[in-house]
Amino acid sequence: MKRALMIGSTVAIAMIIAASAIRVSARTSDTAEIKVLEQRLIDGIKSKDAKQIMSFYSDDVFAYDVVPPREYVGIAAFQKPWQGFLDMFKGTINAEVNDLVINSDGKIAYSRSVQRLSGTTNEGKPFDETFRITDVYRKSQGKWAIVQEHISAPPHAARW
Repeated sequence: MKRALMIGSTVAIAMIIAASAIRVSARTSDTAEIKVLEQRLIDGIKSKDAKQIMSFYSDDVFAYDVVPPREYVGIAAFQKPWQGFLDMFKGTINAEVNDLVINSDGKIAYSRSVQRLSGTTNEGKPFDETFRITDVYRKSQGKWAIVQEHISAPPHAARW
């Protein structure tokens, strides 16, 4: 009886460990996939390609942006401020992602990062701004898409 109980307990512990390893592996894969999504989105910004940028958002995306009206529902509505932003630059846009943190349960994920965008406007003025980005992703048919985004600009220390 004791031996059967020990064997049963050992098998149960092994199953729990195996299930945990599978979940960790899935989260690691999710993180890698979302990092690729974020890098391709940044590549779209650098090349001023609105179509590429929008390909990473769901059709029903909900976004808070720093550009009025500040709240956008749906991909068509959110593409307008993106296109306006891209069109205000002469030449390429420099873009970088810092402090990217991603959490996932395999179906839903969220990230936070600090992103710096810079370049020269069509008027010849320098543009150099830092934004805080929080994204929520949903995985559907094996593909991650941004379903909610919150963009904010931190207060400038010089103003304090």
